[in-house]
Amino acid sequence: MLMRTNSLRDLDRLSPQPVGTVSQPAGMPLVAYRDGEVFVLCLDLPGIDPQTVDLDVERNVLTVRAERASGLPQGAQVLADERVLGRFSRQVLLSDALDTDRIEADYDQGVLSVRVPISEKARPRRITITAKAEREAISV
Repeated sequence: MLMRTNSLRDLDRLSPQPVGTVSQPAGMPLVAYRDGEVFVLCLDLPGIDPQTVDLDVERNVLTVRAERASGLPQGAQVLADERVLGRFSRQVLLSDALDTDRIEADYDQGVLSVRVPISEKARPRRITITAKAEREAISV
């Protein structure tokens, strides 16, 4: 249902990190799962104004773009800052088994939920088996 590659991120995970350092958090961590006949993506976007979220699909590539402003008062002395600020995006390669014409999305409490129905063609279906004798009798 989902195909994801991010070679730079994978290389970053494999490289040794000095003790005591905090790795940079992902801009849009996600969870992807199947719920019956729907594929669901939930992306964490805390502190994001839903009006700044842009969601589009081209062929089988779902792109999410968002913008997070600092929100700090002017002249504040920053002691620690691990938030991803500014504009950022994430692309997810969707399977051909999904119906990208019927995508639905909503944003609630900092989580963008995207639901993509599984295509009728990709759903399991029962195949009727006929006996050879029945098939020959029908064709005569």
